[in-house]
Amino acid sequence: MTLFPRANDAIHANGDHMVNGATSDIAITTHGSDWYWAVCAVMFVATLSFAGLSFTKPRPHRVFHYITAAITMVAAIAYFTMGADLGETGIKPEFIRSNPKVAGQLREIFYVRYIDWVITTPLLLLDLLLTAGLPWPTILYTLLIDEIMIITGLIGALWGYFVFGCIAFLWVAWTVTWTARKHANALGADISRTYLICGVWTIFLWFLYPIAWGLSEGGNVIAPDSEAVFYGILDIMAKPVFGSLLLWGHRNIDPARLGLHIRDYDDAPGATGAVPSAEKPTNGSTPV
Repeated sequence: MTLFPRANDAIHANGDHMVNGATSDIAITTHGSDWYWAVCAVMFVATLSFAGLSFTKPRPHRVFHYITAAITMVAAIAYFTMGADLGETGIKPEFIRSNPKVAGQLREIFYVRYIDWVITTPLLLLDLLLTAGLPWPTILYTLLIDEIMIITGLIGALWGYFVFGCIAFLWVAWTVTWTARKHANALGADISRTYLICGVWTIFLWFLYPIAWGLSEGGNVIAPDSEAVFYGILDIMAKPVFGSLLLWGHRNIDPARLGLHIRDYDDAPGATGAVPSAEKPTNGSTPV
């Protein structure tokens, strides 16, 4: 007799959601739910690690720690939701397969995954493009294209929208691999090396996401449990592993070299409304 029996009843407690009178019969099992919980734990530990590492830096140098911790924090919440078999709906598969694992009236689609991506992928790009020191107009425009990529993926049950998303992705990939890379090269060998490693890693992984989409919600080829593993591995590589590589590369890079002249008013008087008499420079230069 086990003192604390292992049980995951999420799919029975929260599953069997009805859409227009039909139940999502192509859905995750307990194994898929267990995997989502495991990825949630990885994201949560990564968040604590990245946030904890920020305290080893002065506040003006923590921008990349904060952005990276935010990425994994949002992902942890999303995976918690998917592990609980929430944040999903059923759609009629466009392609009917003979495989019994993907045969049914409705396929379970986790829209919370796209809510995660619509927040975290711009933050990932922000990490990269700030590392390259790109001008803000270029950064903001690239983030907008990224949002189009994610949203068209969400409504991509129609293949036409999937094509729109792929076109948007090619624009993002061009910016990351060409425009931003040239900018990073001009900022120094250490910045260039950090950007190249993280940029190539990200774009390589992002090329695999459309494949995962095509095999799962797009083409209804693999079962939802396999979809969970495919996306989960990609997200672990694209978020905690990416964050570790990025922060390691930034360990000796002053944000001021990237054009991030962040001011610190720690030495300001404590009275409300007081204006500091001097600013603390972050790069040893005279405050401007």
